[in-house]
Amino acid sequence: MVLLTVAAGLAACSAVRLGYNTLGDVAYWWLDSYLDFTPQQASRVREDLVRLHQWHRSEELPRFEQMLQRMEQLVPRDVTPEQACGFMTEFRERLLAVARQAETAAVPLATGLEPDQLLHLQHKYEKNNADYTSEWVRLGPAEQKEKRYRQFLDRAEMIYGRLDEPQRQELRRDVDRSIFDPKRILTERQRRQQDALQTVGRIVRERVAFDEARVMLRGYVERALTPPGAAARAYQDALVTEGCRHFAILHNSTTLAQREAAVRRLRAWQRDLRELATGR
Repeated sequence: MVLLTVAAGLAACSAVRLGYNTLGDVAYWWLDSYLDFTPQQASRVREDLVRLHQWHRSEELPRFEQMLQRMEQLVPRDVTPEQACGFMTEFRERLLAVARQAETAAVPLATGLEPDQLLHLQHKYEKNNADYTSEWVRLGPAEQKEKRYRQFLDRAEMIYGRLDEPQRQELRRDVDRSIFDPKRILTERQRRQQDALQTVGRIVRERVAFDEARVMLRGYVERALTPPGAAARAYQDALVTEGCRHFAILHNSTTLAQREAAVRRLRAWQRDLRELATGR
């Protein structure tokens, strides 16, 4: 599952280098679309993103390279769903590491936001939800399944090369049996959004001190990754387990040639990460 996630984000070797080297600018414009920075905030955010990017280049890229190396070692043989989920857990840990590193920049930013910026954030969330509703929730069940099938097929073939017809049929059956529900996904998105608005809103209104604000933001990140509600948490866990199982089934159906293609792709990404870690 992580392998397909990485593939979706990296796509091609040239895209890895180009995308990563421009990540600071992309991150700035993405954040600005949510918060509409003032000139003073913009300058500080850009500087903080440069520092975060430098830290990630030196500290995290080697970790991702090591993770890709472990994936490569597994590719020649069959894998279990538990092995696939192990990479998912590791990927989550890396997300948390970035969140922790970003705290020293995120806390001062949160404490300095203005009420109209929170309103801007709320409107951005509303637009995102409208887009997601249009792209997923309003589709009929058959359209949803076809869209997910095409997404998974594209990502799988990016790794393994062209899948044969029996593999495609099995992938389609996996999608047809999936518990994926866009309405539940939307509900959880809205919960996280309201949690963010309430957390940051309290920091802004009460001008919370740095240490307390850090604790509040850290709690939000943890709740964003792990829903506090038992039903939502169980659904998220079930989706992850399902994804790991489906990936194992797909991988175990691959031919020697397809696995060799996956090894070549993983090695190319490792080479890119090594070059990026040294600033190239």
